[in-house]
Amino acid sequence: MAGTDGAIVGVDIGGTFTDLVMLEPGGRVRLAKVPTTPENRALGVLAALEAGEVSLDGAQSICHGTTATTNAIIERKIAQVGLITTQGFRDVLELGRRTRPEPYGLIGSFEPLIAREHRLEVPERMAADGAVLVPLDEAAVRAAALALKNAGCEALVIHFLHAYRNPAHERRAAEIAQSAWPEAYITMGHEITSEFREYERGVAASVNAAVQPLLDRYVGRLQSALEAKGFKRDLLIMQGNGGSIAAKAVVRRAVNTVMSGPASGVMAAAAIARALRLSRVITYDMGGTSTDVGLIDHGVPAVSTELELEYAMPVHVPMVDVHSIGAGGGSIARVDRAGILRVGPESAGAVPGPIAYGRGGTRPTITDANLVLGRLDPKRLLAITIAPDPASIARTMEQAIGKTLGLDGVGTAAAIVRIANDRMAAAIRLITLARGHDPRDFALIAFGGAGPLHACALARELSIPRVVIPARPGLTNALGCAIADLRHDFVINLNAPLAKLSDADIRRALDEQIAAGRAAIAHDAIATEAIEFRFSADMQFEGQTHILTVALDSNALDSSGLKAAFLAAYRERFTVELEGIGINLVALKTAAIGRRAAPPLLSLAAGERAPSLDGARIETRAVWFEGGFRDTPVYDRTRLPDGSRFTGPAIIQQLDCTSVIEPGAVAVLDALGNLMVEVQP
Repeated sequence: MAGTDGAIVGVDIGGTFTDLVMLEPGGRVRLAKVPTTPENRALGVLAALEAGEVSLDGAQSICHGTTATTNAIIERKIAQVGLITTQGFRDVLELGRRTRPEPYGLIGSFEPLIAREHRLEVPERMAADGAVLVPLDEAAVRAAALALKNAGCEALVIHFLHAYRNPAHERRAAEIAQSAWPEAYITMGHEITSEFREYERGVAASVNAAVQPLLDRYVGRLQSALEAKGFKRDLLIMQGNGGSIAAKAVVRRAVNTVMSGPASGVMAAAAIARALRLSRVITYDMGGTSTDVGLIDHGVPAVSTELELEYAMPVHVPMVDVHSIGAGGGSIARVDRAGILRVGPESAGAVPGPIAYGRGGTRPTITDANLVLGRLDPKRLLAITIAPDPASIARTMEQAIGKTLGLDGVGTAAAIVRIANDRMAAAIRLITLARGHDPRDFALIAFGGAGPLHACALARELSIPRVVIPARPGLTNALGCAIADLRHDFVINLNAPLAKLSDADIRRALDEQIAAGRAAIAHDAIATEAIEFRFSADMQFEGQTHILTVALDSNALDSSGLKAAFLAAYRERFTVELEGIGINLVALKTAAIGRRAAPPLLSLAAGERAPSLDGARIETRAVWFEGGFRDTPVYDRTRLPDGSRFTGPAIIQQLDCTSVIEPGAVAVLDALGNLMVEVQP
């Protein structure tokens, strides 16, 4: 394990596999892919480090992307939380916005993260301008904290009306609660988001409190295990905003780790796009459990504060804007009560996994369908315990699904793949066509363990002209963790007419955020090449409830620049101009980004190149495409000659992924080891 001093390590935990990428000084890369350990995901991280032969005592940094908080919220495996709020506002989190989960019919349900019996009120009241209307009843706060402690709550939310304007009561209440209940995890609503809407602010604080104890214990165990093996630095955790942060700091704002797994893939795709000088890219990440799609427009990944994790659960903190659906390699296929074939969202996960893995799985999945169709090599499937028999799996598919639909095993497998492709294409339409973008103007970067299996079919369906398959598609999320820039987001809530704010007021607020950003990045103590700042503002026309987030030019950070930026953004979004109406500046936002060194993408593609394309051929195999089976060459990607060019059909195999090149598509291996595929419509 010598030679890893100063190495940068990225680890991503997926639903089926835990992936590792280690970037060593001098450009050498080490890779590992091991099964995820759902019973204790930290064990999978340690197994990946061992498989990658990482010398922990010399590693410069380890950055870990986690789905622990996202999954905990979705599965409601969370800590018991108590709430202390302003008298009369106990039920704000349950009343919400009174929207419906479905556009038609009174169906669906919602359960707040905090049970009603654990939501207590105390006398206090701030006005919208921050003036004290009702003093804080400190005795009531102490009594409420003790009552929640005795009720078995582990975490506490302090959420008072208009605390975004004047947080004095929230801070004092937190001090009182901490003195009465020192072991509690305490979240103040104004610290998580300074949004003026009490419902959205309260939900974000509740999410933070619900996962804070779980994240603290998980990170603590992992940090201790790493230190026991010689690691001398703080573990870094990937945030949902696409940046990383020291583990000791992230626990306080645990909500920032929601969606950190998908964010790492988008950031790696952004780095690949920059290297290829592609300004408009759709990111397509298909793993074992889910598919995540995102947009990179003009080289910048979209970041949103409008994420709704599930119905009636808006999490308004900055996150990379990705849309996720339950369609991964392990997604289970079934026939519903109406006799319709469905694929996902239920997944076989890592245990028992697809039938093909030989771990006890009995229900057909997308992976099993691809195996039956000849797209996967049964001898080279990762995580298998026995070599699967495609014919036997085809019979299982026919028995479980095909008989109901009048299909044989192969027909069932083809139908499963087609349904999965339709669902994933719909997800891409949602982030492109539904937002006014034409997919034909973008390239599709396909990654994840299963993404390149389906990418060409999706590109053809959506008329996307080019597919980019990175050198290590199955490890792209881990690469994103390794190269993620440091990032800290700051928000100052102003909620005032723009005309009443001076340029000095605006500049003062931004300068405070810039100073805080520099201090936070310095505190992370991770090497960076430069510090950049991105500015944006939440704005609206006076009298409107809808808020528009507007990117700001760093050279026009004054009232006239903000006005021009808002009017232009409003015109682009709604194709109307409302020049005569006053503008309200709700909040100013600053993202402080510590740029790290560019990744050695070429090193990821290292391999023993064959002198000709035939030298990289493994075999010829019957593979099913539209119209039936075709004899298809199968190539070892690590042996493809530099600059090689070939026309599909073809199967490209490597350790971490299999890629399907559809008939008629033309693939070229570029200088950085990416497969650039031109897809025929």
